[in-house]
Amino acid sequence: MAISFLQRIKRAVVGKSRVDDSTLDLMEEALVESDMGVDTTLKIIDSLQDRVAADKYMSFDELVGILRDEISSLVCDGVAPFDFTKKPYVMLVVGVNGVGKTTTIGKIAYMLKAQGKKVILGAADTFRAAAVDQLAVWAERAGVDLVKQAMGSDPASVAYDTVKAAVARDADVVLIDTAGRLHNRVDLMNELTKIRNVIRKVVPDGPHDVMLIIDASTGQNAFQQAREFSRATDVTSLAVTKLDGTAKGGVVVGVSDQFHIPVKFIGTGEGIDDLKVFDKNEFVQRLFSADDLR
Repeated sequence: MAISFLQRIKRAVVGKSRVDDSTLDLMEEALVESDMGVDTTLKIIDSLQDRVAADKYMSFDELVGILRDEISSLVCDGVAPFDFTKKPYVMLVVGVNGVGKTTTIGKIAYMLKAQGKKVILGAADTFRAAAVDQLAVWAERAGVDLVKQAMGSDPASVAYDTVKAAVARDADVVLIDTAGRLHNRVDLMNELTKIRNVIRKVVPDGPHDVMLIIDASTGQNAFQQAREFSRATDVTSLAVTKLDGTAKGGVVVGVSDQFHIPVKFIGTGEGIDDLKVFDKNEFVQRLFSADDLR
């Protein structure tokens, strides 16, 4: 069984009668192992040092309380997933292959359809046959329309057709899948810029959101992906997949803090219903849940 975040912290301070440098060193190690990232971890430790400087003794509960407040301050406040006053609301979805990008799009479409919204999906990942086929399966499962072209087609052309169809069919939301490649940042930037430009020919203020999908189980790779995509385009939100345990929760804190990007959704499993709108308070509470001290 994976060691939870709170278990790591408890191991760092167990048997300690006061918070000293060795305690903070152990806590630093625990935070890094929880995928907070080095920069975010050091920020937390520096803050803790300031808080405990005047009072060397601190109980485990007091220390956890301070740590909870600090981590909560580092996670960007949640934002509404969609602004339905913008119609159609256009979301461009980016991320490397294998992180659950297409699956997340399907789950979002299903969630929106259940709310009575009209959704159209755009299969702009035209370089990988499996991506288009998989999105088609999800579109059918969710009961929403899909716009696609032949493999190898220009992704921007698919995006253009998708938003045109959305306007013509009076859709509420457009979700556009894109190719999950990072082999050449310049190519990626050019492709995403071209997609954005053709979207604006139809929806002048679109895309309204560029959502990056990251996999919580990939640890430090998630930071690298966030870094590269943020350099290539204006990422405005995150969806974190495979967040099925608090042991993996640190990546949410670290990526949100380092790149100042709010989290909109978290995926907790493979089922079509295993997607939740991100709630910062609920997330932090779960991260520090006493239920994980078993």
